[in-house]
Amino acid sequence: MDSDLTIIGAGVVGLAIAAKLSERFKNVFVIEKHHLFGQETSSRNSEVIHAGIYYPKGSLKAKLCVEGKKKLYEFCDEYELPYSNCGKVIVATSKDEEPALDLILCKAKNNGVDDLRFLNQDEIAELEPNIKATKALFSPSTGIIESHSFMKQLETIAVNNGVQMVYHTEVLDLSKIDTGYNILLKEADGTSFSFTAKRVINSAGLESDTISRLLGIDRPELKLHFCKGQYFRINPPKNKLLNRLVYPVPDPNMVALGIHVTVDLSKGVKLGPDATYLDSNEYDYKVDPLKQKVFHESVKRFLPWLEFDDLSPEMAGLRPKLQGLGDEVRDFYIEEETEKGFPSFVNLIGIESPGLTASLAIADHVNNLLE
Repeated sequence: MDSDLTIIGAGVVGLAIAAKLSERFKNVFVIEKHHLFGQETSSRNSEVIHAGIYYPKGSLKAKLCVEGKKKLYEFCDEYELPYSNCGKVIVATSKDEEPALDLILCKAKNNGVDDLRFLNQDEIAELEPNIKATKALFSPSTGIIESHSFMKQLETIAVNNGVQMVYHTEVLDLSKIDTGYNILLKEADGTSFSFTAKRVINSAGLESDTISRLLGIDRPELKLHFCKGQYFRINPPKNKLLNRLVYPVPDPNMVALGIHVTVDLSKGVKLGPDATYLDSNEYDYKVDPLKQKVFHESVKRFLPWLEFDDLSPEMAGLRPKLQGLGDEVRDFYIEEETEKGFPSFVNLIGIESPGLTASLAIADHVNNLLE
């Protein structure tokens, strides 16, 4: 075989898997269609280190987020990567919203997150004097990370372990052969060639369902739905009025966590993301300026000082969601597909938030699946 292990996709999860599995496998390749790692979902998000609060008990999202959070902080300390364990305030802005905070606290405890606590009005004023809330929860283990530095370190570890990063190369076809898999690739100049791999990991993010279909695993419940999230930045000097992450109570169906405040490591502050399902799975990264009114009205409940003109368009990202519009919450799909006739092929589909936080734990999970 040309490769012991081939990973399709160099987002944060693919890189974490490459760094981990290159400890035990030799002759590892990472195939990425872009010129560099992390060009899609991994670099177009809030860069939040999630605590593991919101996800259903027993789900992979809950388990891997809680495990991954601990691993991520330890990893950043070990490699001296930039991050901030700034904490998060979850706010109720009316008596009607307050019961939702109790449910969040209960769900967090069920997931093994036992550090949340309620804030009284004096404590809210001390932590975030410029927000308006009738009641609030504080999550001290939530933080933010500089995702590019994290991904660069993962790539460095993988390359030092002998991994070959194959950029500007797209997977055209994938088929099972007696000893593994045949992969047809197209290079940047249009040249196509094929090579063989004993094991394959599909970590292709927004295209992961497409890769799965190429192999013949084509099930309706594995179809991805692109959900666009847009961000608006709070312009100076009002960005200085906030110190940490501020979240509203989330949507009951967990399509998104609500338009929230994210403070980055350079002291910039942005609002978002919203959640808009696209009619087709197109790569639409445009920020709609008409959304500015929606953003402003959404957050002025807890940021009453924010004026419409304090906002400016920032960026947009795409979530690869298994959960369709109006559907129930869906978990990560991470499966070794022997039962479907594809041994040593691991599918990772629907790896949205908290994928960044969970990435190192996902890598360990995939490693265990290949034991």
